[in-house]
Amino acid sequence: VGYCGGDDPNTTYEKVCSGSTNHAETIKVDFDENEVSYEELVRFFFKIHDPTQLNRQGPDIGTQYRSEIFYKDENQKRIAEKIKEEFNKKFNGKVVTNISEEKLYQPAEEYHQYYLKRKGIL
Repeated sequence: VGYCGGDDPNTTYEKVCSGSTNHAETIKVDFDENEVSYEELVRFFFKIHDPTQLNRQGPDIGTQYRSEIFYKDENQKRIAEKIKEEFNKKFNGKVVTNISEEKLYQPAEEYHQYYLKRKGIL
């Protein structure tokens, strides 16, 4: 887990929560295209959260909880935009997911890593 898309190259959880850095809380997914495609991952992303909620997910509210896909190259951008449009039709034009070039990704503090596993939820 980490932070991405903001303006502070040395951000912290506290700064991100303040809304002053423009970062989103995110996960970075390393994957093998021979095992799973980028398209499959993007489709999964749209299925596991509510892409129509602006700056929130469930009870978590703030710009850091926005729905956003960070892409690495033009091919990923094209795929993400195509799938977003498919889901936008399904949700009657209400999808608010941003699609942005990866910018200033940095891992979150150690106490955020494997949070659900450490809490016994997974």
